[in-house]
Amino acid sequence: MGKDRILSMLGLAAKAGKIASGEFQADKAIKERKAYLVIVAIDASDNTKKDFSDACNYYKVPFKLRGSKDDLGRSIGKDYRAVVAVTDEGFARAILRKEETDGQDESTRA
Repeated sequence: MGKDRILSMLGLAAKAGKIASGEFQADKAIKERKAYLVIVAIDASDNTKKDFSDACNYYKVPFKLRGSKDDLGRSIGKDYRAVVAVTDEGFARAILRKEETDGQDESTRA
Protein backbone atom coordinates (compact mmCIF):
# COMPACT_ATOMS: atom_id res chain seq x y z
CA MET A 1 0.00 0.00 0.00
CA GLY A 2 2.77 2.44 0.93
CA LYS A 3 4.58 1.73 -2.31
CA ASP A 4 1.49 2.74 -4.28
CA ARG A 5 1.30 6.08 -2.47
CA ILE A 6 4.97 6.79 -3.13
CA LEU A 7 4.57 5.95 -6.82
CA SER A 8 1.46 8.14 -6.90
CA MET A 9 3.53 11.03 -5.54
CA LEU A 10 6.07 10.32 -8.26
CA GLY A 11 3.24 10.61 -10.77
CA LEU A 12 2.30 14.03 -9.36
CA ALA A 13 5.90 15.16 -9.72
CA ALA A 14 5.85 13.95 -13.34
CA LYS A 15 2.65 15.87 -14.10
CA ALA A 16 4.27 18.98 -12.62
CA GLY A 17 7.29 18.48 -14.90
CA LYS A 18 9.62 17.90 -11.95
CA ILE A 19 11.29 14.64 -12.98
CA ALA A 20 14.00 13.44 -15.31
CA SER A 21 13.21 9.93 -16.54
CA GLY A 22 15.47 7.40 -18.20
CA GLU A 23 19.13 6.73 -17.59
CA PHE A 24 20.53 9.57 -19.74
CA GLN A 25 18.25 12.30 -18.38
CA ALA A 26 18.59 11.15 -14.77
CA ASP A 27 22.39 11.01 -15.04
CA LYS A 28 22.43 14.49 -16.53
CA ALA A 29 20.21 15.83 -13.71
CA ILE A 30 22.52 14.32 -11.09
CA LYS A 31 25.67 15.78 -12.64
CA GLU A 32 24.04 19.21 -13.06
CA ARG A 33 23.00 19.01 -9.38
CA LYS A 34 19.32 19.26 -10.32
CA ALA A 35 18.34 15.87 -8.84
CA TYR A 36 17.09 15.73 -5.25
CA LEU A 37 16.11 12.04 -5.25
CA VAL A 38 16.88 9.15 -7.60
CA ILE A 39 14.67 6.07 -7.77
CA VAL A 40 15.94 2.98 -9.59
CA ALA A 41 13.76 -0.03 -10.40
CA ILE A 42 14.54 -3.20 -8.48
CA ASP A 43 14.70 -5.15 -11.76
CA ALA A 44 17.16 -2.73 -13.39
CA SER A 45 20.50 -4.26 -14.36
CA ASP A 46 23.15 -4.60 -11.66
CA ASN A 47 25.35 -2.23 -13.67
CA THR A 48 22.63 0.43 -13.73
CA LYS A 49 22.04 0.08 -9.99
CA LYS A 50 25.77 0.37 -9.26
CA ASP A 51 26.31 3.32 -11.62
CA PHE A 52 23.47 5.32 -10.09
CA SER A 53 24.30 4.31 -6.53
CA ASP A 54 27.89 5.49 -7.06
CA ALA A 55 26.81 8.75 -8.76
CA CYS A 56 24.28 9.52 -6.02
CA ASN A 57 26.84 8.78 -3.34
CA TYR A 58 29.38 11.08 -5.01
CA TYR A 59 26.91 13.94 -5.58
CA LYS A 60 25.14 13.39 -2.22
CA VAL A 61 21.72 12.64 -3.71
CA PRO A 62 19.33 10.25 -1.92
CA PHE A 63 19.10 6.93 -3.79
CA LYS A 64 16.24 4.43 -3.49
CA LEU A 65 15.39 1.09 -5.07
CA ARG A 66 11.63 0.84 -5.57
CA GLY A 67 9.20 -1.05 -7.76
CA SER A 68 9.74 -2.67 -11.12
CA LYS A 69 10.52 -0.92 -14.41
CA ASP A 70 6.83 -1.30 -15.29
CA ASP A 71 5.77 0.21 -11.94
CA LEU A 72 8.06 3.22 -12.36
CA GLY A 73 7.04 3.77 -15.96
CA ARG A 74 3.35 3.42 -15.25
CA SER A 75 3.57 5.87 -12.33
CA ILE A 76 4.91 8.60 -14.64
CA GLY A 77 2.72 7.76 -17.64
CA LYS A 78 5.37 5.93 -19.70
CA ASP A 79 5.79 2.32 -20.82
CA TYR A 80 8.68 1.48 -18.49
CA ARG A 81 11.62 3.25 -16.90
CA ALA A 82 14.60 1.90 -15.01
CA VAL A 83 15.54 5.27 -13.48
CA VAL A 84 13.64 8.37 -12.43
CA ALA A 85 15.19 11.48 -10.84
CA VAL A 86 13.02 13.94 -8.92
CA THR A 87 14.17 17.47 -9.77
CA ASP A 88 12.10 19.35 -7.21
CA GLU A 89 13.31 19.51 -3.60
CA GLY A 90 9.79 19.70 -2.17
CA PHE A 91 8.55 16.61 -4.02
CA ALA A 92 11.73 14.72 -3.08
CA ARG A 93 11.34 15.56 0.61
CA ALA A 94 7.66 14.59 0.54
CA ILE A 95 8.45 11.22 -1.07
CA LEU A 96 11.23 10.50 1.42
CA ARG A 97 8.97 11.47 4.35
CA LYS A 98 6.18 9.25 3.00
CA GLU A 99 8.58 6.32 2.76
CA GLU A 100 9.71 6.85 6.37
CA THR A 101 6.19 7.12 7.77
CA ASP A 102 4.96 4.14 5.74
CA GLY A 103 7.85 2.07 7.10
CA GLN A 104 6.97 3.07 10.66
CA ASP A 105 3.30 2.31 10.08
CA GLU A 106 4.13 -1.18 8.86
CA SER A 107 6.48 -1.91 11.78
CA THR A 108 3.91 -0.79 14.36
CA ARG A 109 1.23 -3.05 12.84
CA ALA A 110 3.11 -6.25 13.67
